[in-house]
Amino acid sequence: MAEKPFQFDPEKNYDEQTLAQQSEIEKEIASSQAIIGSRIGFDEFSAEYSEEDQIYLHKLQDLKNRFSCVRKVRGDGNCFYRAFGFRYFETLVEDKTDFKRFKDIAQKTRDDLVKLGFPEFTIDDFHENFMDVVNKLESCTVDDLLQTFNDQGLSDYLVVFLRLVVSGHLQKEADFFSNFIEGERGIKEFCNQEVEPMGKESDHIQIIALTAALGVPVRVEYMDRGEGDQCNHHHFPEDSNPVVTLLYRPGHYDILYT
Repeated sequence: MAEKPFQFDPEKNYDEQTLAQQSEIEKEIASSQAIIGSRIGFDEFSAEYSEEDQIYLHKLQDLKNRFSCVRKVRGDGNCFYRAFGFRYFETLVEDKTDFKRFKDIAQKTRDDLVKLGFPEFTIDDFHENFMDVVNKLESCTVDDLLQTFNDQGLSDYLVVFLRLVVSGHLQKEADFFSNFIEGERGIKEFCNQEVEPMGKESDHIQIIALTAALGVPVRVEYMDRGEGDQCNHHHFPEDSNPVVTLLYRPGHYDILYT
């Protein structure tokens, strides 16, 4: 039986229908995957790919040769911020060498954002929650941190604040970053549309801004369908010694461990 052809119904709210479908998809993802998962080996990780998908399987073997395991992050558009935040905080739990430097910078971000014109009341709320988690890093365990990042409300607060830090740095260094904004948008409009809203994916410009604002170098391994059997990688900033390594697959970030 032939499928009935689509007919536009002017009385129907298609935007509402699309949002409802998107909401159902998000609920399904949330119920089936932790916000931050446990560490897993590459044999388990590679089970996502078909044996016929030789491009990805070769690149997974490359990663397996150089890294010990991976920690998956829920794909909800906030994965870069969650992956970066969890992994860097995890390094501070395991080694306190950088703790004071980072705490001082994180404390100062509140005043920097207010000077840029962000609403003080809003900033205070997110900054206080962020600093509460930072202060607990001195005594908490990795399991405690995992529990924090898997608490939807608290995890979202951390993501929002990191997004605000990125927005603030982009606006503070507008003369430089405006060269990388496509179209007619200014930096503030770009931040309002592409940086601050939850669920907006991150690109190089957000990574550059966050690593510069917090002084935390990042390495990104790119696993895509590009030529070759090895993943390309990039350091942010260049020539740095990264303390966080992330795996990028088209549209998504996970965490890598050596």
